Amino acid sequence: MVENDLSSGKTLVTDPLIIAHRGASAHAPENTFAAFQMAIDMGADGLEFDVRLSRDGVPVVIHDIDLLRIAGRPEKISDLSADDLAEVDVGSWFNTAFPARARPEFAAQRIKTLAETLRFLGAFPGRIYIELKCMLDDAEAISKAVCSLICDSPLLPQIVVKTFTLSVIPLVRTQCPNAKIGALFEPTFRTVFRKTKNIIALAKAAGADQLSIHYSLATLRLCRLAAQSEMPMTVWTTDDTRWLARARQRGINALITNDPLLFHGLRSER
Repeated sequence: MVENDLSSGKTLVTDPLIIAHRGASAHAPENTFAAFQMAIDMGADGLEFDVRLSRDGVPVVIHDIDLLRIAGRPEKISDLSADDLAEVDVGSWFNTAFPARARPEFAAQRIKTLAETLRFLGAFPGRIYIELKCMLDDAEAISKAVCSLICDSPLLPQIVVKTFTLSVIPLVRTQCPNAKIGALFEPTFRTVFRKTKNIIALAKAAGADQLSIHYSLATLRLCRLAAQSEMPMTVWTTDDTRWLARARQRGINALITNDPLLFHGLRSER
């Protein structure tokens, strides 16, 4: 395997890491132990999941601001305690939505705390991306709660904390100096800021050491600028295996996908 310098214009042949988006969420209910275990069994190089704060300030693993989509309930996550959330069925919706992939055991899936999830992944050797879902008003609380769990964790070298709320990044950096931190950017960034170099400038100013960007932003120019700036890039979220070749050519470090099985066997030995 040969790795060349993208900034020199040469083509990279290194395969990207394949990261399972909310676990193997194409095959199991998202952000559950079932989805994480399935992704591991499929050979994913890493897992990505979301964290919010419960009413009592406990980091819990869930994407949405409320329970409506995955549990049919209107309550917000921030209005329920971690114990309340632990009783919520977050798997049955998947069986209803995807009957061809339904499994009886999915109905037993519940919302887990970050602490429980880190224990579950204790023997996992791969990358762990933790996305902090927050606004400005709870940025300090979530960064403090998450850092208290990861700073002394043996998994810390594998963890990447990432967020769209860039003001969270210096808070995490202060509380957990050794953490790897990724700045998240969505497609609307292009229409607001236009120049791709602003992505790197904003990420660096916030204190991030990695980029996590929507695939529509992963142009060859941005990839070259990221390489020159020594900022590893993760691209989300694609189930299109053509991105494997693009990642090799553009020096993209990792691809986040709902279906790691699609990429299984398509990569050379890393």
